[in-house]
Amino acid sequence: MLDSLGTDLSRGLSSREIPLKKKLFGENQLKEFRTTPPLAIFLNQFKDTITLVLLGATLISAYLGEIADAVAITAIVILNGIMGFVQEYRTEKSLQALREMTAPTARVLRDGKITVIPARDVVPGDVVILESGDIVPADGELFEAENLKIDESVLTGESVPVEKSAESRDQEGLKIHRSNLVFMGTMVVSGRGKMLVTQIGMGTEMGKIAGMIEEIEEEQTPLQKRLDHLGKQLVVICLAICVIVALLGVIRGENLYDMFLFGVSLAVAAIPEGLPAVVTMVLTLGVQRMVKKNVLIRKLTAVETLGCATVICSDKTGTLTENKMTVRKIYVDDGILTVTGSGYRLEGDFVTQDGRLLRDLPHGLKKLLEISVSCNNAELTEPKAGLLGKFLKSREVIPSGDPTEAALLVAAAKANILKSDVEKAYRRIKEIPFDSERKCMSVLVKSRRGELFLFTKGAVDVVLGLCDGIEVNGKLKEITDADKKKIIEINEDMGREALRVLAFAYKKVNLAQTSDTNLERNLIFVGLIGMIDPPRPEAKVAVEKCFSAGIRPVMITGDHRATALAVARELNITSEGGKILTGQELDDMSETDFLNCVDDVSVYARVTPKHKLRIVRALKKKGHVVAMTGDGVNDAPAVKEADIGISMGRNGTDVTKEASAMILMDDNFASIVAAVEEGRIIYDNIRKFIRYLLSCNTGEVLTMLWASLLGLPIPLLPIQVLWMNLMTDGLPAIALGADPPEKDVMSRKPRQKNESIFSRGMGRRIFYRGFLISLATIAAYLISNHYGHGDLSFARTVAFCTLIVSQLIFSFECRSESAAVWEQNPFSNLYLTLAVVCSAAMLFGVVYIPELQAIFRTVPLNEEVWLLILALAGLGAVL
Repeated sequence: MLDSLGTDLSRGLSSREIPLKKKLFGENQLKEFRTTPPLAIFLNQFKDTITLVLLGATLISAYLGEIADAVAITAIVILNGIMGFVQEYRTEKSLQALREMTAPTARVLRDGKITVIPARDVVPGDVVILESGDIVPADGELFEAENLKIDESVLTGESVPVEKSAESRDQEGLKIHRSNLVFMGTMVVSGRGKMLVTQIGMGTEMGKIAGMIEEIEEEQTPLQKRLDHLGKQLVVICLAICVIVALLGVIRGENLYDMFLFGVSLAVAAIPEGLPAVVTMVLTLGVQRMVKKNVLIRKLTAVETLGCATVICSDKTGTLTENKMTVRKIYVDDGILTVTGSGYRLEGDFVTQDGRLLRDLPHGLKKLLEISVSCNNAELTEPKAGLLGKFLKSREVIPSGDPTEAALLVAAAKANILKSDVEKAYRRIKEIPFDSERKCMSVLVKSRRGELFLFTKGAVDVVLGLCDGIEVNGKLKEITDADKKKIIEINEDMGREALRVLAFAYKKVNLAQTSDTNLERNLIFVGLIGMIDPPRPEAKVAVEKCFSAGIRPVMITGDHRATALAVARELNITSEGGKILTGQELDDMSETDFLNCVDDVSVYARVTPKHKLRIVRALKKKGHVVAMTGDGVNDAPAVKEADIGISMGRNGTDVTKEASAMILMDDNFASIVAAVEEGRIIYDNIRKFIRYLLSCNTGEVLTMLWASLLGLPIPLLPIQVLWMNLMTDGLPAIALGADPPEKDVMSRKPRQKNESIFSRGMGRRIFYRGFLISLATIAAYLISNHYGHGDLSFARTVAFCTLIVSQLIFSFECRSESAAVWEQNPFSNLYLTLAVVCSAAMLFGVVYIPELQAIFRTVPLNEEVWLLILALAGLGAVL
């Protein structure tokens, strides 16, 4: 590649070459795809079947002169559209976020001079100079690297910076893992280097991810599909009702126009005008509750999708783990110590193999920790904690520098060995920086007594090869083959626990030796320190809850196989002997073979964005409802492809946030469990108010049908029906959406994503209760018509009040599908109680306020009539 681009590496490109290269390759920017205009988003809110039916009813009502009906229906449709538009107005900004992640400027070598240019002007063949803190402006190949480490977590998910070199030691591996390649959007943590640009813009790895995000088509959520199906059913019902009524009327010799008007009234009664608005409002209430649980919902309809999730695909770093390297094990003085605590909190103890806490710091451990602090370039910033801050071990520090070195500082601080104190005791004179070939780092220090020491840390096999002595319990002796064998065994044991292990050694140096070019020899071995990015303590509980709820957690990570497996076992995501696949193994598998085993794999390691996307798609093909959590750019395509995409709010990139439907503001896997529970509660509550609304509408429709069959005048006017559907019914329906959860909500298996909204006998219960409501209403109509001596306004008012009171009583029944209304505590949902009181107050207003009487054609009722209404309305609750 270095030769094929024809670049003079010592001088870079010539300025004369740049215009031609720009013309050939374009700018170093990610392609800007078209986004949905705001007007289109708004118009999309009016495409569902129920809304289209309502718009049709509006036109018919206006044509027939029922202007009040038309205005009311139009108002509710527009209100619902506005609410949906506000929630979904945040259009896809993934590509803009990707552009913001790339470097704004770059230092390039052109005409033999270092020039700072906008990153968009970088072209293939450019020589880019990289230094600590730089964002890599394009994909390229290194030809110089000195102590270069790059944070590639946004692409690979690896929890520690990657060592880079000018020569790749893994040419056969995946491109993303090659040590001599660097990629756009990654960050230089330490060191310096020079790269030859090989790919820019959409040709980079990040550009490929951008293309993958754009190619993914969004699917309807299960709730959207069910409501759309419900809307189509209601259309059929409405048309059938209109035809039946018209035929019955014509058979009886009624006027065709009157029968058409009667059919429209029935259609208005059959359509739950408030259903789209109530669904939106209930989802909005659920969103507000989720915010209190550190979950931010970007798409309303995605809320209930969690309730039928069967698989949660989760990235490891920062999601299941803390993304904070932590020292776990120490080998010193021929014994192993366990270090408690995790992350960057300074609380923790040193525990011996027999379970004793170390109260006094042994000489060997103290020396080991002092070496780890002195041979260290990281820093810890302590928060302000007043005069007692130094003595409070429960505070959390803020690290800067290499995460591995920061973990060493935290472990030492747990023993009250602070970097500021060590630097006073051992003043650094010289540093021999880490080198990928030497695999170690050393510092030459001077003690308070003027003695010179060399402190060394590095890979176990390398440091051990430099040692000819060992210190045990303060005594020095020659290191033997048996000693080395034991140290290697301890190292291998720690490795099996997925610990990253470093060895530490030292030696006393005289002044004459300081100029020695081979100073790192004849060292004295002190000990080993093993560390890991630990699982979140609450993640294990969350995983257990997932299994109890019938949800299978799957870990997908860019980290090494051993690390992934160790974390997965600690969290009980997989057991001993559980199947694990790597990205390379995935590439070697056919689609059929992978589909056959995807249900058995709970851990994926060393994967790329394409692998994650393939995993999610395979699970969906197997019929799973997939939730995908992620934080890095590498997660964005899979997050968008999943049925519900979940991004991290703290450590997550803007790319993933914009591709997701849900954001965890605390980056806590446990919050997903709370979100799943909330999703199930919301779906249960949606069933409750759909049962309520459709039972009420069934009662209205059957009331009209009874009147038609009996040859009676219309018992309810269209404006009265609309008032009930939008106002009186609406408040209790919304309150049912805020009903407290039932006890078994998280012990049930996920419901099937194709489950009908009328499953588990709800359709039968809707019809039966609607039938009872209609009987009470038509009975009230007949009785009042008889005793009112044919006063139609009086009879309609009584029927109107009976129907509403029946519905308000029924609202309490809808809180449970198994318990009777008298078995429930009416005050456990205060919202419902208040909603019923408000609806009753509105009913009294319509009956007793003269201005409203004129609009709704009602008359005032006396106490005796109200007793009749209560008796008939309450009868349905006990039958």
